[in-house]
Amino acid sequence: MKLEFQNISKSYGNTKALQKITAVLEPGIYALLGPNGSGKSTLMNILTDNLKADTGCIIYTDDAGTSENILHMGVRFREKLGFMPQYPGMYPNFTVDRFLWYIAALKDIGIGLRGKEKPRYIAEQIHTVLAEVELDDVSHHRISTLSGGMKQRLALAQAVLGNPEILILDEPTAGLDPKQRISVRNYISRIALNKIVIIATHVVSDVEFIAREAILLKKGVIADMAPPQELIAKMNGKVWEIRCQESEVSKWQQQHPVTKLTKCEHDDGVILRVLADHKPHEKASPLLPSLEDCYLHVFGQQ
Repeated sequence: MKLEFQNISKSYGNTKALQKITAVLEPGIYALLGPNGSGKSTLMNILTDNLKADTGCIIYTDDAGTSENILHMGVRFREKLGFMPQYPGMYPNFTVDRFLWYIAALKDIGIGLRGKEKPRYIAEQIHTVLAEVELDDVSHHRISTLSGGMKQRLALAQAVLGNPEILILDEPTAGLDPKQRISVRNYISRIALNKIVIIATHVVSDVEFIAREAILLKKGVIADMAPPQELIAKMNGKVWEIRCQESEVSKWQQQHPVTKLTKCEHDDGVILRVLADHKPHEKASPLLPSLEDCYLHVFGQQ
């Protein structure tokens, strides 16, 4: 199974949202990274057929090797999709359980099963998914009574319901506490073994260790696409630690991107994490880079 983006372009008036996006995706997790306005949402909406590309196409190839333009597949392709939008719409008076039964009906889950087999199959799927996202204890609660984090996990649950081959997650950990973020991240990792999972996020640390590849989207163009460790390796020799006085911080911020600032414990000094292509000061010490350093290096002040 694979998805192939072939020269996808999209403009809104004179604004070019996407410019000849070309990429091949196979089973695994892909981190779609970029600042607001980089084209992430436009690309996801084209993939979900909520938006038409101006030029280009997306080709889906199944496990048997049969390839087809997703626009020609229509509902057959949408059946393979699970989508978690950044701002999902939910019916506040529905209970958690009823909402997922409603989603199951929209997705036509259990098609082909007869008699009591279909509702039993759907009920088992809903129970399993709710347990995985830690919502099984609130299955009979109205959505209006849920916290923001619970609603976020319910949005993830409806996306994975039906075991779709392609999963598109827009900011899946937004609003979650650190424990829930780790739990959701581990869950996504487990189910991604035989799926194509696209995660659009601003929380770079959530995808650094689980993504097969990171796609850096800058002003509608793929600035880089590679496994996270390869992107991090490109930052070797470009991340530095500098100790200075608090009065000097502004000077360093004007000269170089400062990604972290920490007060010294034993004096009034400050420790800066600085990005620079060359050693910025004779007393600067090299640091091990991270994917976040790469993100900030590519996108700068965007």
